[in-house]
Amino acid sequence: MDSPGCRPPHDDGDGVPLGGPSNGSPPALVGRPGGCPPPGGPTPLIRIPAGLVVLVGPPASGKTSFVRALVERGRIEAAAVVSSDGIRAELFDASSEPGESDAMDARIFEERDRRITARLATGHTVIAESTNVTPGARTRLIAIARRFDAPVTVLRFAPDVTDLLQQYTERGRADLTAAEVRAYAAVMSREADADRIRSEGATAVHDVPGRRQGTSPAAAAARFSFADGFVRSSRQRPP
Repeated sequence: MDSPGCRPPHDDGDGVPLGGPSNGSPPALVGRPGGCPPPGGPTPLIRIPAGLVVLVGPPASGKTSFVRALVERGRIEAAAVVSSDGIRAELFDASSEPGESDAMDARIFEERDRRITARLATGHTVIAESTNVTPGARTRLIAIARRFDAPVTVLRFAPDVTDLLQQYTERGRADLTAAEVRAYAAVMSREADADRIRSEGATAVHDVPGRRQGTSPAAAAARFSFADGFVRSSRQRPP
């Protein structure tokens, strides 16, 4: 039973605590408000199985800071992260014309998919770091994982709009306007709730705590543990 004034935070009112998996195993609690650690003990680790980890969240929601903290704490190796922004920086310079955007995006996500496929093919965990707020974006990634029978864990980054815009301002991003960040957040709200993501085929869905819970990226990263190797299918399924 929860202590007075302290209860597991529920995701979209469906009875699944934030930070808790969707597969029926005991949930881990995230930081307050809404959640609290067990009496007299630290918050238990959320253990992520080896496979594909999909980050879902608007720009400036904290995905990159979280992943950087994971690498710095030794939770994952840098090679496990496949970032669409990182690939963009590798392949294109800042002087690219706006009219080239569609072709650039196609090239970036083709390369992202190639890197994810290569990592899963060797039986290693891979983290897909991009916004992934639309069902189509997630379905594309889940389809890759299914070719290797790899579990898919989704980590949601869903700060409220006030916190999101404050983080956007602090980061000084010149590639997006505040209106565009709001638009991403609106899509996230409509199309990336936990129930929907589970229905798309995710093995488990966890919310990553952030500013609203008084949790820094380093503290959030400390709450997760990642396995690396998984037993991949002996016969790769066709794309």
